Amino acid sequence: MKKIVLIVIGLAIFQNWEDIKHVVNPPPDYGSMHEEAVILYATQWCGYCKKARSLLSENNIPYYEYDIEKSLEGKEQHKNLGGKGIPVLLIDGEVIKGYSPSKILKLAGKT
Repeated sequence: MKKIVLIVIGLAIFQNWEDIKHVVNPPPDYGSMHEEAVILYATQWCGYCKKARSLLSENNIPYYEYDIEKSLEGKEQHKNLGGKGIPVLLIDGEVIKGYSPSKILKLAGKT
């Protein structure tokens, strides 16, 4: 009987992991951050997403990343921004679709 209860609890945790994850490790509160916060919507396998991460890191641009394949919240935000591909970046309220180093650096105030 204990095994069945543990299996049921395990399944409930697995099915609700996205909700539980935000309680355990909440995303940053952008309301309290600098107004030029950068959000990257990406996947782990995307080459241009990797380039976007590198560009942001090399230029000391802080960002928060949503993996749209693993985060329901990130996937929904990506969809609401009109994202049909990846990467999508949200910089100071402006949306950049695709990897465009010049646009990214310009909106992030690095050019």
